[in-house]
Amino acid sequence: MPLPLAPAQLKKILVDEGLITDERFDELVAEADRKKQDVADILVGDGIVARGYLSDLMAKSLGVSRADFSHEKFDGAIVKLIPEDVARARQAIVFARESDGTYDVAMTDPSDLEAIEFISQLLKARVKPFLATAEDLDRGFSVYGYALGEDFKKLIEDNVKASLESSASKSTIEAAGDLPIVDIVNNIISYAVASRASDIHIEVLEDSMFVRYRVDGILREVMDVTKTIQPAVAARLKLLAGLKIDEHFEPQDGRFRYQIGKEVVDLRVSVIPTFYGEKVEMRLLQASAKPPSLEELGMSPDDAKIVSDNLKRSYGMILSCGPTGSGKTTTLYALMNILNRPQVNISTIEDPIEYNMRYVNQTQINPQAKITFASGLRALLRQDPNIIMVGEIRDGETADIAVQAALTGHLLMSSLHTNDAPTAIPRFFDLGVPPFLVSSVLNLIIAQRLVRKICQTCIFSYETDEGAKATIERQLKLLGYTDEKIRVPKLVYRGKGCSVCGLTGYRGRIGIYEMLEVREGLKEAITTQHFDLEVLRKAAREAGMKTMFEDGLWKVEIGQTTLEEVLRVIRE
Repeated sequence: MPLPLAPAQLKKILVDEGLITDERFDELVAEADRKKQDVADILVGDGIVARGYLSDLMAKSLGVSRADFSHEKFDGAIVKLIPEDVARARQAIVFARESDGTYDVAMTDPSDLEAIEFISQLLKARVKPFLATAEDLDRGFSVYGYALGEDFKKLIEDNVKASLESSASKSTIEAAGDLPIVDIVNNIISYAVASRASDIHIEVLEDSMFVRYRVDGILREVMDVTKTIQPAVAARLKLLAGLKIDEHFEPQDGRFRYQIGKEVVDLRVSVIPTFYGEKVEMRLLQASAKPPSLEELGMSPDDAKIVSDNLKRSYGMILSCGPTGSGKTTTLYALMNILNRPQVNISTIEDPIEYNMRYVNQTQINPQAKITFASGLRALLRQDPNIIMVGEIRDGETADIAVQAALTGHLLMSSLHTNDAPTAIPRFFDLGVPPFLVSSVLNLIIAQRLVRKICQTCIFSYETDEGAKATIERQLKLLGYTDEKIRVPKLVYRGKGCSVCGLTGYRGRIGIYEMLEVREGLKEAITTQHFDLEVLRKAAREAGMKTMFEDGLWKVEIGQTTLEEVLRVIRE
């Protein structure tokens, strides 16, 4: 987040609080300059201080209050007194009006006197600044997105009518450049960004074209219009992505960059022929996104310590496991961001490159140029790397090279498609890696899923009902809990639904995790002549491994997610 204090001021606060030494702070400032990141992000990422506590300390130093939107309710009419483009440019949200007519304004930098004066002139009233995190402001910006959604269908309908009238006698290529088609595509992308969608699906049926967004992992249908405009919409997106407009029978892949105000989004485009026409899928990636910290990923303090301890090892393998869409790649980027220091050479082989990381040598898979995970990894080993990240281990050749790399003094990180942490062991056996090598090379296996977070603006608590109690007890008994050890939360939480979360009760996602450290006690279970997965699971549990359900239950109890979400993702 932007830093409202000079580094020297922040340094004095943190040193006085006993959170850091002068020398360590100076090292982190140098690291922030090198990575082109804010020192606040480095402090949070290194586990020096939690983001909320850091904001409290800075607010106290600035002599302002902190705008904690986890308890504030947004009034859409108040928020929209500042136009969205101004709010985003100034990083400010007006969220309340006091009895004397003063407006309360949340800002990432409440010491920005020029911005305060500008907003005061715009509102024609006195302004009282509050300190807010970027996440807090993002909740406020959602109100604009909610308002846009109310107008979205009418906007599209008007453009569709204009498009049908203007393109009746034009070719597909000519129609793709028509202003109404351009507006339709722009509106679809803009609303997706405002809705925090990760994917846009433009699909074609026998008589219509419909659009769906994936928000927080769940698909939502947002539009259903006449099929007549679909060829022009597809052609427009092909033009933007640099694809062949006249090719309709082969899959095509491309990408383009889209800017909304100061926000820049990269869109990865996939076009594939279907029975009724071409389906377009677009993955939205924030061009300026930074890898999250372990805390922001949702790791508990205990899990974060396990990961941090294993990142200090100079060789071996760390795996991130789970199905497609479970956040494995984001976890690997977060680990690389922690390891990204001047003293080490980090190289990756990825498909695709999702974050552009400064000082990390990233290579994109390109089968046409004969760059595969296996060939790329083999080439990386000649580049004198200390740390290697392989996007995915999916075949025996890649697994064999990865194991050899991890055994010969490299710290190697990769992802694997397995349902839980222990299952990664037999998966390596299936890929042809001998048990003695598996036990020697694996340091840590992280299994994960993504659950939707309860919207902190409309969260409320209630007593756990009998059905939820029975479900929790049943799941814990499956994990070997006795009746005496089972503890069911008395209170659980959910969201009522509001303008911030689009009436869903959820906003954002975090991970639930299962950490399996391969220590001496587990190596015998791996290398035994008659390997038994259940024996390994039991040994891992005895060694202290918490399952994803247990981690999810803890997050249910502290109000981060719901029991329904945890059960949904672990059963998928």
